[in-house]
Amino acid sequence: MQESPALPSRRLLSAIVAFAALAPGGLMTAPAIAAQLSVQLHLSPSYIGFLFSTELGAMSLATFPAWWWLGRCHWHRVALLSVIVFTVGNVVSAFSGTFALLLPCRFIASLAGGTLMILCITSAATTHNSGRVFSLWILGQLLLGAVGLLVLPPLFARFGLMTVYLLLAILMMGCFPLIRAFPAGLAVQKQTKNITGPYMPGLLAALAVLLFYTGQSAIWAFSGTIAADAGLDRIHSGQILAVATVFGMMGACITAALSSHSHRRFLLLLGYVLLLVGIALFSHHPLSVRFALAAVLFEFSWIYVLPLILSRVAALDNNGKLMNAINLVIGGGQALGPSIAGYLLENSGGQTGVMLLTAALSVVVSLVFISLAAYHQAKKNRHR
Repeated sequence: MQESPALPSRRLLSAIVAFAALAPGGLMTAPAIAAQLSVQLHLSPSYIGFLFSTELGAMSLATFPAWWWLGRCHWHRVALLSVIVFTVGNVVSAFSGTFALLLPCRFIASLAGGTLMILCITSAATTHNSGRVFSLWILGQLLLGAVGLLVLPPLFARFGLMTVYLLLAILMMGCFPLIRAFPAGLAVQKQTKNITGPYMPGLLAALAVLLFYTGQSAIWAFSGTIAADAGLDRIHSGQILAVATVFGMMGACITAALSSHSHRRFLLLLGYVLLLVGIALFSHHPLSVRFALAAVLFEFSWIYVLPLILSRVAALDNNGKLMNAINLVIGGGQALGPSIAGYLLENSGGQTGVMLLTAALSVVVSLVFISLAAYHQAKKNRHR
């Protein structure tokens, strides 16, 4: 997507960060919610997993209607409707005493959340320094998840499961004034442009994001298994992963600071290399120190490099459809990764080597595809 000549206003930046953090709020605090679902509603792990898969699926499915409304509807009206549906869905979720009622409520609220996420991603892609905006975009999600995991358990002990859903509804209503910070729509922004989308570069970029998220989610979902292989108990490994998340936030901050740097190609390559080193450190039954180093490097590097990847994808988009598709691609990668990793672990006797190798190959191919996308786009631009 072509970059606007000015940096985003503070209101637009606030809207992107706030709505993008709240939209997947239930997923970002999933460990705390899962524990409470088990205690309060007596749900089995399979039911809990299905509930979160439904939320992730609904956010991804928001991509399909967005292909219609992105160029036809006023974005402020779309955001207003989504905020209302998200809020009502969470309020009803708070008072759902059964799984049968909670499931459709989470689907509807997550569909609205996915629509808001598409607005955030597409708006971020129109900004002059999209790398910096995407860094803040992911940083907001990490901060909300970290704070949620810290404060929700004691609140659950006192008020029950309704706490998280009511908090999401209240925070979303608090963001109501930011709705008008979004652009009016693509028709207004792009009315002077008549450029056909670059099919091959866009396809390669989408595949790069898919493979990146597949490799990342495969390892992170089973980081506990790797920790157990290293002889670490749950408390110790949990502490290490919590520290790693803090380093991940630092990665987002560093990208935000360096995103306007002229050597962005080198910064992208560096991020991929660090990510592969982190994956390698997880291999061959790491001891406590090596596991900690691997977790920190892995979490730091994937969050560091993701905004750079999304910034490259945004540069290929001129009608919003590619960034809309990225919402579906991200959800697909997050679903594929754990599924593939679980299958590989089950069929290799619990050994993590094959899973780690597959994840590393996924990351390498992602780098190849995002590089090819940039090459094809540069070649296309030269022939115009």
